[in-house]
Amino acid sequence: MYKQVIWIFLSTSLLVKGISAFAQDEYFPQWSGNWIADGTFFQIEISVKNNVMVVNQVESLGFMWTNQNGEVDGKIAQVEVEYAGATGIVIAELIEPNMAIVTASTCVPDFMVVCALTKGRQAIFRKVEEP
Repeated sequence: MYKQVIWIFLSTSLLVKGISAFAQDEYFPQWSGNWIADGTFFQIEISVKNNVMVVNQVESLGFMWTNQNGEVDGKIAQVEVEYAGATGIVIAELIEPNMAIVTASTCVPDFMVVCALTKGRQAIFRKVEEP
C-alpha cells in the first residue's frame, strides 16, 4: 500500500510538471518576433528557446543599452538591462498574443535620473513581425 501511494504521488508530480512545462512552452511562439514600443520606432527582436529569451536591438533610437538573456515563465518574462549607468530588471507580461506590457521591476542606483523616470511607468509593446 505504501509503495502504491508513493508511486501515485510521483506519477502525479511528474504529470503535473509535464503539463506545466507544456503550458509554458505554448507561449514561446507568441514571444518570438519583432516588437515595437507604441508611439515610437524603438524596436527589438525576441527569440525564446528552453525558457531563455534572447533580445536583440533592431532600432534603439540612438540609446546605448545592453541586456543579458532573459527568463520566460509562461506569459511573464524578465530581462536584466543596463542603460546610462543604471542596471535594472525589466518585466514583460503578454496581455494578448501580439501585445505586452513592460515595466521596470528594479532600477539601481535609485538616485540615477533614468531610475527616477522609469519608476511607476509602463510601456506597451506590440508584435510587428513574425520570426
